[in-house]
Amino acid sequence: MKTVSSGSTGFVVLRREANEGGFFRPIVKEVVERYLDCGNPRCGFARIRCPDCRDERLLMFSCRTRGFCPSCHAKRIEEWGEWMRETLLLDVPHRQVVFTIPKTLRIFFKYKRRLLGDLCRRALRALTRYFEVVTGSALTPGVIAAIQTFGDRVNLHPPLHFLVTKGGTDATAASPVLMNMSADVFQKIPRIDDSRLTEIFAREVLTFLAGREILSPEWAERILSWRHTGFNVHSLVRTKTKPEAERVGKDIIRPLLALERLTFLEPEGKVGYRWGRDGAEQETMDYLEFIARVTSPIPDKGQVMVRYHGLYANAHRGKVKKASWSPSALRMVEEELRRLPSKGWAEMIRKVYEVDPMACPDSEASRRTDEASP
Repeated sequence: MKTVSSGSTGFVVLRREANEGGFFRPIVKEVVERYLDCGNPRCGFARIRCPDCRDERLLMFSCRTRGFCPSCHAKRIEEWGEWMRETLLLDVPHRQVVFTIPKTLRIFFKYKRRLLGDLCRRALRALTRYFEVVTGSALTPGVIAAIQTFGDRVNLHPPLHFLVTKGGTDATAASPVLMNMSADVFQKIPRIDDSRLTEIFAREVLTFLAGREILSPEWAERILSWRHTGFNVHSLVRTKTKPEAERVGKDIIRPLLALERLTFLEPEGKVGYRWGRDGAEQETMDYLEFIARVTSPIPDKGQVMVRYHGLYANAHRGKVKKASWSPSALRMVEEELRRLPSKGWAEMIRKVYEVDPMACPDSEASRRTDEASP
């Protein structure tokens, strides 16, 4: 039997970590060590005494790590959900919008995690541009954006989960004072065309990557020419009440693992994780791969994984509070959106990207040559 020293085992773990989630980061070691000491009385505890019966017990300190410790993260989710329902959410319908990028581009976000914030901003830009085109006005929605770096199989997968108000206020009423004067009109958007929002999102992301010289313009155009680009937007999950929105919000910041789906396959000496609807599918891996998968999504220190935009941005809520305006007094206006035909879609492309998709570049070049010739 071949023996493996602890040093070589550590090297294998680091190599697996690099393959699964990018370069090994010092924050991973720090978070894992804190997690191993979670609830350890040697790391500190508080003595609690009942003032009536004088009974005492010890309360061990927790690690309070983000997104890794199931116990600490579950407590964080409950506290955040209650704050979101009682303080943040407007009393309007919401929808969940999930943005997904193709597998060919995920490697860039694997090794450059700072790009996740830029990806989030591009998704928000695509959403607001879509609202502007289909309504004819610059609406300001309320958006809670959660950045995830893992999929259902505990694999590398950076989807963006947005909890979005089903509409927004007009830009002319962005100020709380103006909103009071305009009777606080909130324009509802009854539906989102996922396919058209997907195309806007794809162009935003590819334009950004090409501008940063991460992806060549030729590759960006090649991806857009594919029948299935790999970009996807899903917005079918909708809520009507604050408790429903809270449930969806808590789901978009869910922890990496569901412990009830985790099993140890003792005969094979491997780890099994059930995923999919009702855990019908199972992923089997050795313990080194499992460690690499569960540690790679750990966020960097100071990295913001939940962002607030529009009506939910800190700056906007500060203005509302300063003006003593009640955000619950919104007057709902719902206008059925007309189905955009192909000509309308061409107009959308023209307004958003300032390019006429119906004009042939070769014919346009020939026409300019004829006009220039004597």
